[in-house]
Amino acid sequence: MLESELFGYEEGTFTGAQKGGKKGLFELVDNGTIFLDEIGDISLTVQSHLLRVLQEKELRRIGGRKVIPINVCPGHRGNE
Repeated sequence: MLESELFGYEEGTFTGAQKGGKKGLFELVDNGTIFLDEIGDISLTVQSHLLRVLQEKELRRIGGRKVIPINVCPGHRGNE
């Protein structure tokens, strides 16, 4: 579920998927900054997918084959 929100999905990927698929947060903030918090609390699989997206600056929607280039900067909060 988290991956579909972050990376998006293609139509027909799972029951209840929107017609036409859905853009994920990384696509929506293209050329912007995305703030990620509590990364250590998510699964290692999702962490590795996040790292790959940030390093390679591209993603593939769940159920998709097309590589989508993105330009995002991972933000962080200073000491508050």
